[in-house]
Amino acid sequence: MTNNLDTLLTALYVKIDDELATGRWMGRPPQLTDAELVTLAVAQALLGFGSETRWLRYANSHMSSMFPYLPQQSGYNKRLKAALPLVKKAIRMLAADTDFWFDNHWIVDSTPVPCGMSRPTVKRSDLAGWAGYGYCASHSRFFWGLRLYLVCTPTGMPILWALANPKLDEREVLQAMLDIDAGLVADRPQLLLISDKGFASKEFENDLAPRGITLLRPSFKRERKRKGEGLLKSVRQLIESVNDTLKGQLDLEQHGGRTFEGVAVRVAQRILAMAAVIWRNHKTGAPIIRSLVAFDH
Repeated sequence: MTNNLDTLLTALYVKIDDELATGRWMGRPPQLTDAELVTLAVAQALLGFGSETRWLRYANSHMSSMFPYLPQQSGYNKRLKAALPLVKKAIRMLAADTDFWFDNHWIVDSTPVPCGMSRPTVKRSDLAGWAGYGYCASHSRFFWGLRLYLVCTPTGMPILWALANPKLDEREVLQAMLDIDAGLVADRPQLLLISDKGFASKEFENDLAPRGITLLRPSFKRERKRKGEGLLKSVRQLIESVNDTLKGQLDLEQHGGRTFEGVAVRVAQRILAMAAVIWRNHKTGAPIIRSLVAFDH
């Protein structure tokens, strides 16, 4: 483990332990605190261990100085799923502790999160009803699973995220996300929301206007060029690179979740890992804000 990863995990642990008021338990407290659990989960995502059994074996051999006690695989899995609300709070906390939190330019996109590769898996899966069949146009493929909707700043810092059935209309999902966190939008006057053509509709834009949101998206072939469209190409590459970080470096599609809670926390675990890297790089003045290179080995 590198010194950079060691300092990141230490800073993250202190931040979570100090600000999220963990460790309040009825009866005997666990040997692995909530702050340690979430920090351990971030380390797993950064180091690319999809198997929890292999990860705990590695952590026992190489990280015992940071984590004196580690549970068995079943205990770790159970604790991690129960920690989903804490992981969500940690993502928001890290984002709010950077200058990026106040950015009034947001980028939105959705990307597939496959959850099964065979028909028998689909039939037996506990995710049936939540997950479904969808199509990924950018890779020309069908998949069974969910879509991750991510709203982030141009630096890649996650602001809002959600998992939804791929058959749902993208605009309806985004509207629900904005409704749930209406206070965030209200705090950012003249918010510019950058999207692709999948979010295009007059009704959707009319819904955004009262919220003070302007939608910047590509125009259709028979449509007049929209204001600011010339800036879209470079900006759209940013969200593609964010998705590439989640999928290529943090193995989003190899999450290994088999239940509602299992998939949700493993996706959140990877979003938190990316947010932690951006937070740490911002605090230390690193030249590339979203680079994982110093922490992934």
